Amino acid sequence: MHILVVEDEIKLAELIAKGLAECSYTTSLVSTCKEASNAISESTFDAIVLDLRLPDGDGLELLKSWRNSGFMEPVLILSARNSIEDKIAGLNIGADDYLSKPFSLEELVARIRSLMRRQGSEKKTTLTYSGIELNLIAHSVTQNGNPVDLTNKEYSLLEMFMQNQGRALSRTVIAQKIWDSGYDIDTNLLDVYMSRLRAKLEIPNQVVFKTIRGIGYKLE
Repeated sequence: MHILVVEDEIKLAELIAKGLAECSYTTSLVSTCKEASNAISESTFDAIVLDLRLPDGDGLELLKSWRNSGFMEPVLILSARNSIEDKIAGLNIGADDYLSKPFSLEELVARIRSLMRRQGSEKKTTLTYSGIELNLIAHSVTQNGNPVDLTNKEYSLLEMFMQNQGRALSRTVIAQKIWDSGYDIDTNLLDVYMSRLRAKLEIPNQVVFKTIRGIGYKLE
């Protein structure tokens, strides 16, 4: 599991990372809103631990922008703001849990584990988008009721986009998920696969995939 910790108190962030590492979690540490947004556009995470008082902005506004862009991974707010109003605001905006500072590391780890279990139990077996239906159990795809024949890589690409509808996916993120690589794949290879998907799924007057110049692609 890969956890992003957004915390500007360096010693606290390192303590959290150490505790998560002892439970076999991989962590990435960032300290600003900008670094956090760059991180989720360049890599994939199973959960986010988010402080609210950051040097360049408010964590609640950051979370709101993520949710509006289609980023649905679990987010646990970790903040010194401990009033009921603060907690309600965070949960209403889209946080999955809220833990007040000071806190025990054991409780933080327990809550992250709970989020992971909850996420696993709530995963859909069918994804839909504009007439396209992807069945995760049958490993099949239909469009307007008609079967679509996809290769394994094409299916994996489509599944990734449908799991992240409206979110721009960078080439690095795609490489990590589809080609098990932490490095940028050959540009032509990804473009070839995207061209194939477009040919199989896009019909007149319907754009399914949008090219984001300098970043990658997203499902419209």
